[in-house]
Amino acid sequence: MTDGVNIEYAIEGILFAAGEPVKASKLAAVLEASIDEISEAAEKLKDEYDTKMRGLKLIEIDEGYQLCSRPEYYAYIQDILGEQRRSALSNAAMEALAIIAYKQPVTKGQVEFIRGVNSDGAVNRLVERGLVEECGRLDAPGRPILFKTTQTFLRCFGLKTPDELPAIDFSKLGTEYEQMEIEDI
Repeated sequence: MTDGVNIEYAIEGILFAAGEPVKASKLAAVLEASIDEISEAAEKLKDEYDTKMRGLKLIEIDEGYQLCSRPEYYAYIQDILGEQRRSALSNAAMEALAIIAYKQPVTKGQVEFIRGVNSDGAVNRLVERGLVEECGRLDAPGRPILFKTTQTFLRCFGLKTPDELPAIDFSKLGTEYEQMEIEDI
């Protein structure tokens, strides 16, 4: 790290300019610091933003960090930007999103099998919103597209990784869910 440079403020500047998540390892390489030093500096910044209820918030996402606006100020930001508020996701889209989040990577056909109805519209809407994305193709006849959640999904739901999703007790949902394995579909 260059002498005289405050690592916290350097991280803040980088994250502000990037506008998207930056891996901790990349910050460490650029700032010539250890991952532990980056984590410590990021935690100090996070505490400062939270303690003072500043307009920005530092979040951890996908083994890195991102600056974003504090949710408490969302309405004011929307008023200034003049953007229309996005409507809430439909129940169908939420069902499809939950299936993709918990079973990823998953094909649209697998989502439809679990839901029991056509899910083209729901999955397409999730892709349009940037909550899910294509992540390859299944090695099966027709080579169907696989979908997974995105960093936008993680940011919207306040998760660092998909592993932080709350556990689901499928036994409470009925025996058909207990026995169903996505790989069998």
